[in-house]
Amino acid sequence: MANINVAFGLKPINTAGSAPATGGTNAYFIDSAASAIYQGSPVKADNGGEIVIASATGDTEALVGVFAGCEYVSSTTGKKVFSNYWPGSGADTNFDIIGYVYDNPMQRFIVCTDASFTNEATARAAIFENALFSSGASGSATTGISSAAMDIDGISSADTSAPLKIVGIQKDVENEDFTAAGIQMIVMINNHALLQADSEAATS
Repeated sequence: MANINVAFGLKPINTAGSAPATGGTNAYFIDSAASAIYQGSPVKADNGGEIVIASATGDTEALVGVFAGCEYVSSTTGKKVFSNYWPGSGADTNFDIIGYVYDNPMQRFIVCTDASFTNEATARAAIFENALFSSGASGSATTGISSAAMDIDGISSADTSAPLKIVGIQKDVENEDFTAAGIQMIVMINNHALLQADSEAATS
């Protein structure tokens, strides 16, 4: 039977070392001209001291973490808006646009696969390998949720520039068909920006 869950970006579950809860979020500035950022999307730093959405694959990028939501003052109503995603426009630029990010380098996340592993043995063999995103910069303006998934074809033991390190398989009776897309894998961020000497992106 096909898996029930579809791509939802990255969902925090716990931190390495068996900590039972997520590492929480911290606030960062968002550029008013930044493209839409969806809940569960990977984000990176730009050269203006702000966060922007990562590229579709995330390859070679130092990620700050995963977007949780934002707050800004609406340019239409003049009231503060709390949202699970940044729509890319609509803010009064006289006020800061604040994004909240799961930025703990030890944070672990669940992400769905974009294709089949064929069987559980193949999925287990992928643990401790590296992976790219599939559609890492996309999402829904209706739900505000990211559509990022893990790219099965991008799994590699050699490519340490890939943004994800696979560390396990999330057991879920509704998503355990290894012959279909949507297997939930547990991942951490490779090359975390907060652990790098130079973590800013070349462009905003």
